[in-house]
Amino acid sequence: MEGITLSTEAATLSPIALFLQADIVVKGVMVGLLLASIWTWTMIVGFSIKLRRAMRDSDEFERDFWKAQDIDKFYEGAGRADQPAAKVFAAGVQEWRRSTARGAIDRDGTRQRLATVLASATAGEVDRLADRLNSLATIGSVAPFVGLFGTVWGIMRSFTSIAAAQNSSLAVVAPGIAEALFATAIGLFAAIPAVIAYNRFSHGVNRLEGKLNRFSDGFHATLSRELELDR
Repeated sequence: MEGITLSTEAATLSPIALFLQADIVVKGVMVGLLLASIWTWTMIVGFSIKLRRAMRDSDEFERDFWKAQDIDKFYEGAGRADQPAAKVFAAGVQEWRRSTARGAIDRDGTRQRLATVLASATAGEVDRLADRLNSLATIGSVAPFVGLFGTVWGIMRSFTSIAAAQNSSLAVVAPGIAEALFATAIGLFAAIPAVIAYNRFSHGVNRLEGKLNRFSDGFHATLSRELELDR
């Protein structure tokens, strides 16, 4: 009989049973946190692939660029690729062509415009890459408090059960407390990966931004040397 009782209690405290026994408010909290967890892992997988591809493509583009002998020919061949370094390069080439199309070239003005365009293109590519990354920070900061709300609600329900039954035994309070703790666990399950992923991805985006800044500085220096030549 004791073995049967323990098996029944274990089944009662299973995640599915805790969800089915929960109050409608706690159920809503659990469903919301589970959806947030699914969204978190979807973003983690998707952004990992996106960031890894951006870093790889930028490395390959820079390697090919520094080997190129003619910037115009390189632009026609590889300068229109849909990846961050190529977009920065294309913005610089387009500004260079506009600034040097006139007969008399304002060297200082051209340098300033190139620096502005390259910095703007770099910032735009970083913003585009990091789009929706703040969702991870939001989930990481909000999910524990949502789980805490479910915890508080479950404990309140337990006290209500005690008052209604006029009995403070463990059998009366255990279901509500178990539901409350389960809501907290789901909140942490959603928040912890989100915080870790946000910090990791932020570091990766910062690395890519630094790489693009170094590339734009080198490209700007190359074009600046071209301005020193007699045209």
